Amino acid sequence: PPVSDVTSVLELAGIDKRFGSVHALRGVDFVLAPGEVHALLGENGAGKSTLMHVAFGLVRPDAGKIIVNGVIRRITNPRAARALGMGMVHQHFTSVPALTVAENVALSAGWPGSPHEMRERTRLLSERMGLPLDPDQRAGRLSVSLKQRLEIVKALAGDARILLLDEPTGVLAPPEAELLLQMVRSFTASGGSAVLITHKLDEALRTADRITVLRQGAVTFTGPVAGQTVESLAHAMIGGDPGVPLTSAETVRKSEPRTSKELVRLDALEVSRESGYGIALRHGSLSIRAGEIVGVAAVEGNGQRELLRAIAGRIAPLRGKLQVAQPVGFIPEDRTSEGLIPALSLTENVVLGLGNDGPWIHRGRIAWRAAAARTAELIRDYQIVAPGPGSRAAALSGGNQQKLIVARELSRVPAVIVAENPTRGLDISAAAAIHLRLRSAAAAGAAVLFYSADLDEVLHLADRVIVVTRGMISEAPAGASRSEIGTMMLRAEREA
Repeated sequence: PPVSDVTSVLELAGIDKRFGSVHALRGVDFVLAPGEVHALLGENGAGKSTLMHVAFGLVRPDAGKIIVNGVIRRITNPRAARALGMGMVHQHFTSVPALTVAENVALSAGWPGSPHEMRERTRLLSERMGLPLDPDQRAGRLSVSLKQRLEIVKALAGDARILLLDEPTGVLAPPEAELLLQMVRSFTASGGSAVLITHKLDEALRTADRITVLRQGAVTFTGPVAGQTVESLAHAMIGGDPGVPLTSAETVRKSEPRTSKELVRLDALEVSRESGYGIALRHGSLSIRAGEIVGVAAVEGNGQRELLRAIAGRIAPLRGKLQVAQPVGFIPEDRTSEGLIPALSLTENVVLGLGNDGPWIHRGRIAWRAAAARTAELIRDYQIVAPGPGSRAAALSGGNQQKLIVARELSRVPAVIVAENPTRGLDISAAAAIHLRLRSAAAAGAAVLFYSADLDEVLHLADRVIVVTRGMISEAPAGASRSEIGTMMLRAEREA
């Protein structure tokens, strides 16, 4: 509906923004009504995060108006946005790892008072929202799902009535994601309003009251969720065939046993937790052959991270046998802290990531012109949206950052590929591109091992599925259903 037809708590009118030659937002109109969940959809780089950053005072628009509760406002920083009743959950974690949960919440909200008062206030707020947290736990020791929970509590700590959520379920397992979405619905039912940026179309259809779709910085659809389908939203996002099935596989596919060369072998492997306390992987045995794609299904914190990192050579095992063909390509879970250095250029990130394997290393010197030329080739071949190899990695959208990491790692022509949540937070097209690259690498003879918190993705991509529970590896039988694998994932926790 036109902007003028809707009573709004937040209205963005004619928002325009350029970053150099990139026209990120093209006269965008967006309206958030009282008590609604409004889903904001679009491909990576479509302008979704930029639009919400404008609303929250992180990005200053070149043109347009921000209207809050009917009054035109000039929001120049997040403090001004919070004073107007806004809270934002960012795509990447923003908590200080060395501080406790209570200290992070108090820092974000600007609470005065004693440590005891901060702890009690944090405990009461988190429990009231149905997102309980230990106020004395250090943020750096929280699991991924609890870190996301902390981000939401921080956003609400300033008595926010407008909640801006940027891919909040991207790091969560399905039950955790459902719990979070229920919390969002409860928040709006109590009078709040929420913007939900998501790449999961079924999630938008289940949760939202209205939907706005952006494509290349412009609105292609806005209206009620009624009458919309996954297919209609996908078409509005990309303007054509998404290139990937829009419905998920429901069972482990039945494939013939492979007789190709064994590239990964574990026998009675034990790996300690990254924290150094306790055993993450116990008596692990696994074999992966050339051409196989093996998916890992697990609830957060069951040892799958240490398994993948031991195979990738990032963690030394305590005991047991581990044989891995070289070279290994590693796609880490957190692209902005482990995969890339955002402040450096794309060329510099490629050079650092490949280290001494880079063909531009000659007698201890780097041939930067050759490195830049190779980075430009990767940008072209992998359809990375970037001004050029000299661009800073921070200027790329999440999907394009992920494409760069995949391009860099596959340029090694690895015998083994290890990937952690390779499509986390990516839209349909970006995820399809990553899947295609992994399948192509396997078809060329690589062994691929990947973990995804999204069980649907595991079933869609993997030839075989292994389940990790409390550090123990078991293989899901061919033909196992989604619910059967889910039961395997949770069985050890129920028995504990």
